[in-house]
Parts: sequence; C-alpha cells; structure tokens
Amino acid sequence: METIFDSNQIQEILPHRYPFLLVDRIIELEPGQRIVGIKNVTLNEPFFQGHFPGLPVMPGVLIIEAMAQTGGLLMLGAVDDHLAKLLLFTGIDGAKFRRPVVPGDTLRIEMTLVRFKGKVCRLNGKAFVENQLAAEAEITSVLVDRSSLKKPVPVAAAKPETGESV
Repeated sequence: METIFDSNQIQEILPHRYPFLLVDRIIELEPGQRIVGIKNVTLNEPFFQGHFPGLPVMPGVLIIEAMAQTGGLLMLGAVDDHLAKLLLFTGIDGAKFRRPVVPGDTLRIEMTLVRFKGKVCRLNGKAFVENQLAAEAEITSVLVDRSSLKKPVPVAAAKPETGESV
C-alpha cells in the first residue's frame, strides 16, 4: 500500500490531535472524488479502557468520526487555504454497523463525494476490516471559515451576573 499522506501530513490539514485523530494515513486519493484512509486499531486506544473491559470493541460513533475525518481530508485538500477552513459535521444518515472492530484490526475507510454544493458536502462512507464491511453511513458536513467560529470563554473566567472578568 502506497502512502499518499502520512500522519504528519494529515495533521497539517486536519485540526484533530491525539487522542481524537482517528486516521493514520491515506493510501488512495482521487481529488474531489474519493479517498481511502487507514486507521490501525490498537489495544492502547484510550476508549478501550471503558468500552468494554475484557471485551474491547471500537465504539461505532468513533468509526463514524474516523469516516468524517477521512472525508474532511478529501474536502479540505480540495479547497484553497485549507488552514483557514474547517469542515463541521452536520448529519449522519443510514448508519449501519455490520461487524465489531477490535484491537489488531486495520480499518480501511473509503469515502466518496456524493455532492458538494455551496459550502455543504455529502459523502458516502464505508469502513472495512479484511474486506468485510464493518460500517457504512452517509455524512453531511459544512465548510466554514475558522475565523467565523467564536472561542468559548472559560466558565470560571466570567461572573454569571455581569459577564465581567474576575
């Protein structure tokens, strides 16, 4: 498998970081159309401590998140000035989980662009383990300027009655 983007290159595009970066490398890319990512699932993933002790299973929502991040690489890689943009998850349709994903599995995530109109994109995603379908979903996201997002004020830094800093 050829590596198109390694983990360092992925971090240049996506804002996610450990422990929430859920794609390790990209092995196929058809710009503006399709992308294939790899997530190596290991026992030392922090979520396995509680899901489930003695019977570790990767949570389905994290498989969907890995799909969204892989799709984000496809979409952000296709726009000018990707560092000024962010792709926000806005919907999931038709999510189905076909087999458990466990430590030692290699998750192959295939994302295909269905539609990109305005700032909204829709991607079809499938995740495989050893050529068996593990999960699938259609994911909708919106492309926004990072500068348009307001940073939250820490709760302890403001007085509730006045909003003044303490």
